Amino acid sequence: MQRLSTAIAKNVIHHGHVLGPNSQIIQTLRPPYDVFINHRGAETKRSIAGLLHNFLSLLGLRPFLDSRSMMPGDKLFDEIDAAIYGCKVGVAVFSPRYCESRFCLHELALLMETKKRVIPIFCDVKPSQLQVMDDLKHSANHLERYRHALEEAKNTDGLSFYSSNGDWSKLVRDASDAVIHSLLEAEDEKP
Repeated sequence: MQRLSTAIAKNVIHHGHVLGPNSQIIQTLRPPYDVFINHRGAETKRSIAGLLHNFLSLLGLRPFLDSRSMMPGDKLFDEIDAAIYGCKVGVAVFSPRYCESRFCLHELALLMETKKRVIPIFCDVKPSQLQVMDDLKHSANHLERYRHALEEAKNTDGLSFYSSNGDWSKLVRDASDAVIHSLLEAEDEKP
């Protein structure tokens, strides 16, 4: 095992990369993702998040969706944080119980703090209904980060969808178009 990690470290250094914490090594060894899909799995993994991941993959993009992009043994926060740092665009799929998830809020805060382009999708929820509750599960610091990120997302033009009367294929097309548009803009802004 030591021999393998030494070989990997030499290879990483050889290619001009700085060796750092495990997340940086993982990010270096795996190609970066184009799009990070932030969602509450129990509510949207088998609907919009999964459909969007599939469609973006068919278009030749590299979307990150935790259940499809991670491997057994991966460190949850290391992989997710590396995917966020490496992506160009984030899609935040807001659902009725989204704000109850510490993971969702952490991912959203990191997307906003790293100044990624974020496309909000409000699925079965209005932006005004989304609130981070002070339920003593979050430190004051985290609570402030989460609230700030959520407000920023709520004040970003996004897509609204209601599953009771919405057209899933139109939502996937519209979301994919928004992702592609944001990727092109991000590419144009590169120095």
